[in-house]
Amino acid sequence: MNRKIIDIFFRHLFSIVALFSVLALGAILLFVFAQGTMPFFTSTASGIRLVTQRIDEIIVNGILYKDHNTFIDIPHNTDFISIRFPAANSAMQSSALDVFDMDVSDSETLGTSVFNIREEILEIRIDNNEKDPQKMLSFSHNGEVNITYPESYVYTVSWPQAGGLAAITSMHKRVHIILPEPPYNVGRFLTGLEWRPSRDKVFGIFPMIAGTLMASFGAILLGVPIALLCALFMAEFLKPKPASVIRAGVELLAGIPSVVYGFFGLMVIVPFVRNTFNVPSGNTLLSAIIVLALMILPTVITIAETSLRAVPLSVREASLSLGASKMQTAWRVVLPHANSGVIAGIILGISRAVGETMAVILVAGNSPHLTFNPLSSVRTLTSTIAMEMGYASGRHSEMLFSIGVTLFSIILILNSLILWYRRRMEQEL
Repeated sequence: MNRKIIDIFFRHLFSIVALFSVLALGAILLFVFAQGTMPFFTSTASGIRLVTQRIDEIIVNGILYKDHNTFIDIPHNTDFISIRFPAANSAMQSSALDVFDMDVSDSETLGTSVFNIREEILEIRIDNNEKDPQKMLSFSHNGEVNITYPESYVYTVSWPQAGGLAAITSMHKRVHIILPEPPYNVGRFLTGLEWRPSRDKVFGIFPMIAGTLMASFGAILLGVPIALLCALFMAEFLKPKPASVIRAGVELLAGIPSVVYGFFGLMVIVPFVRNTFNVPSGNTLLSAIIVLALMILPTVITIAETSLRAVPLSVREASLSLGASKMQTAWRVVLPHANSGVIAGIILGISRAVGETMAVILVAGNSPHLTFNPLSSVRTLTSTIAMEMGYASGRHSEMLFSIGVTLFSIILILNSLILWYRRRMEQEL
């Protein structure tokens, strides 16, 4: 009776754990897909937003904001913005004198800039029909104002401080005008050749897609034949005791962190490529291919060797009894019977190569330019996410999630093609 109750308890416990695991995985995928597809359907904001810097009080369209630390949202389709600074008061006069360590009687040496600080007025007219963000706003002002365009969809308006602080640009009062960015074109995102997320807000990831695919397929072409030959040798030709020793070593290699492979590549492979091919830098696509090929070897070897050993002994004996050699039996009989496990190992190898991050960052050079030269620097999708997520914000951050969705889609497509090919081979057999 107690045993039956325990069995029921653990069955329900495992069911609950499995359910929550599936729900958690689904929630993560839903969040990533929602964040990744958002920039293609929505704008970054409903309207223009203002951010103040070193301004205690500001009047925007007749509304007074004091010590405002968040966005000042301007309603959608507004065509005029009026920004005013309240006139100077005695507190401002006193603080100005404190800066210069002067008495009121000595303030005449400062001229009228301390006590006669006039109200600053900035008027902005908005052309909501204009698509070019640099032509969307027109400014009029009554004083000394510096208007810059530090990055796409962002204007910065700065007012120099009074008196001797005017020369210190870091002390200027500023208002940052952030225009809403429209939804980004999917085709431009996938086929664009330039990635300039900060200044021009250009998000083209085709060079990174090409770099990811070239590095991954190069690693597969280099690593999979070596892995299959090693697995065949261990399973068919090596004696059990030496095979167990090599198997333990291969499994140990599978547990080494990727950053260690990357450090090995940086210290050994990168100088080797630079000296062998006489190139300025060894951080190239070829270096990434070699490192990724080394990284997928343990995974493919382990899974393929296990599958080869699982082939029934009767299959080998039947082939040998028909006069086939040991090599012919291993290559033409045992390997085709184990193709399901071998292909599973290749799928895991491809997934690791496509999704590898740290090792590729260390050896690939990370240049976001399209190239098919194996001796040139490349950047992969995962490298872009890892290097830029720490400081990205707004549309830039959303686009990094979009890269994650693209990476997931690439792995899904590649694995689906390999599984389709495996089913086709099984039908032919």
